[in-house]
Amino acid sequence: MCTVTFMPRRMGYCFGMNRDEKRTRQEGLPPVTRNIGGRGVIYPSEPSGGTWIALNDRGISLALINWYSVEQRVNRDTLSRGEVIPSVSTATASSFVQAGLDDLPLDQINPFRLISVFPSSQEVIEWRWDLKQLIRHDHQWRLQQWVSSGFDEARALEVRGGAFQRAQRRRSARSLVWLRRLHRSHLPQEGPFSICMHREDAVTVSYTEVSVSGSRARMEHVSGAPCNSCEISHHSLQVSRA
Repeated sequence: MCTVTFMPRRMGYCFGMNRDEKRTRQEGLPPVTRNIGGRGVIYPSEPSGGTWIALNDRGISLALINWYSVEQRVNRDTLSRGEVIPSVSTATASSFVQAGLDDLPLDQINPFRLISVFPSSQEVIEWRWDLKQLIRHDHQWRLQQWVSSGFDEARALEVRGGAFQRAQRRRSARSLVWLRRLHRSHLPQEGPFSICMHREDAVTVSYTEVSVSGSRARMEHVSGAPCNSCEISHHSLQVSRA
């Protein structure tokens, strides 16, 4: 259950992600800057170590959402989807992500969609795994959004998509302020289908924002529902071309 928004900018891009989880799920940990194989990588994590979003020192970001509309699930020896991004987080190009995914035991991982942004080549690429095949989708370098919901994915896509389209008519559209307001939004009403999601058993538990511009890459992370949380952590990297 998540909402991801990609927003291109003149010298880079912004990437916002609401993470929605069961209220009973263990709280995630805020981002940490790591050195992995000589590359700088920032990501929040599960207590077990997996993650749902990452940014590396090439300005490349990756976000993973569950694919609930695919009903089939792994029967045994399941590997957490949270392990996917750490396995490809140091990638310097789309070919490295593809190779990393090919090396994973995908037959042990439940359906997912991995959205990756490559600023130097202006690529937005989505890999979809449905337990049968891994398919690559190349998206245009334009404002766009992805939605995931275990409650009613089709309805969530319709409602959040409508709120996203209406928000684009605002004068502040495509600004950072606009992106943050979008991910705090309860339009058309607070509930299971609003972008900032609230249900009796589940809620938006964090908002993570990536901003890449020129030689700087930054991740900001809000712990808790973005509509009422003020606990924000900031991390940054110098973007490397090597």
